[in-house]
Amino acid sequence: MAILVTGGAGYIGSHTVVALLERGDDVVIVDNLYNAKLMVLDRIEAICKKRPIFYQVDVVNQEALDKVFTKHKITSVIHFAGYKAVGESVSKPLMYYHNNLNSTLTLINVMLAHHVHQLVFSSSATVYGEPTKMPIVETDPVGGTTNPYGSTKLINEMIIQDVVKANPQFRAVLLRYFNPIGAHPSGLIGEDPQGIPTNLMPFITQVAVGKRPFLSVYGNDYPTPDGTGVRDYIHVVDLALGHLAALDKLQQSGVSIYNLGTGQGTSVLDMVQAFQQVSKVNIPYQIVPRRPGDIAVSYADVTKANKELGWKTRLTLRDACEDAWRWQKQNPHGYDSFNKL
Repeated sequence: MAILVTGGAGYIGSHTVVALLERGDDVVIVDNLYNAKLMVLDRIEAICKKRPIFYQVDVVNQEALDKVFTKHKITSVIHFAGYKAVGESVSKPLMYYHNNLNSTLTLINVMLAHHVHQLVFSSSATVYGEPTKMPIVETDPVGGTTNPYGSTKLINEMIIQDVVKANPQFRAVLLRYFNPIGAHPSGLIGEDPQGIPTNLMPFITQVAVGKRPFLSVYGNDYPTPDGTGVRDYIHVVDLALGHLAALDKLQQSGVSIYNLGTGQGTSVLDMVQAFQQVSKVNIPYQIVPRRPGDIAVSYADVTKANKELGWKTRLTLRDACEDAWRWQKQNPHGYDSFNKL
C-alpha cells in the first residue's frame, strides 16, 4: 500500500514526500530528473531516516509506468510531474503541451488499468488568467490563460474533471498553487533551478550568496503600490501539508478544487526588503522589461481550503526567507554543491 508521487524529486514534490514519510506513509517516486537531482533522495533519507522507493521513469512512458503500478500496490497518486517555467513555455509551447498533457493522459490511463481511483493534481493559479478582482476565489472564471504553462494546467484540470464524470468511482482534488517559496528548515532540500532562476526567491538567494551580480526585476510599471508585480508567496512546507489534507479529502466522491496560498499579496520589492532584513545582505537589483505572460497582481482567497480541508498556513514570509537563505548558504550551487550531510 503506497502513495505514488510523480515528480517527487522536484522542489514541491520532495517537500511533500518528506511530509508523507514523516506521517508514516509508504511512498513511491517516479521522476525523469529533468528538473531534479538524484541526490534529493539522500537528503530525504537524512531528514526522515527512511528512503522512498524511486524509479527514474518519464510519466509519458506508459510501459515503464505500468511496470511500477504492477510492482507496487498503489492506493493514490499525487501528480507533480511536468514542465513548470512560464517564460520557457512561451518560447517552447509545443514542448509544454506535449509533455504536460501526455504525462497526465498516460498516468490516468495506467491508473484506470490498475483500478487506482484517487488523484491529487498539482495545478496553478495561472488557470485564472487575468483576474478581474482580488482575492481570487475558486468559483472565479478560469480560462484566458496568459501563457502555455497555464493553459496546460487548465486543460489538465478539464481532462481530470471529464474522467471523473465518466468514472464515478474516480476521485480527484485539484490544488491551485500560488507562489511557493522557502525550503525545508533543515536546509537539506530546497529549490534548485536550472540556469537563470525564473522564480523570485531563488533569484534573490543566488544574488545574496554571490552567484549572480544583481536581481532582475521584471517591470516596475504595473498598477501596484510600488509598480512591481504582487504575488501570494506560500512556504513550501505549508504547501506540502496541503497535499496531505487533500489526500484525506479523497475519501469523498467527485472533484474538489482548492486554492493554496496565504491570502496575502507581496510585491517584488517588498520581498527584497523582507529578505534583506533576515539575511543582513544587500540585494542589488535592476529594472528590466516585463516578461511575456506575467500579470500584475495575484493572491488567493483560501477560505474554502481552511474550512473544508482543515488546512491553514502556519509559516510566515520571514520563515520562508530564513529557510530559503539557510538552504542557499548550505548549498551555494544547489545539489551540485555536494555538501556532506
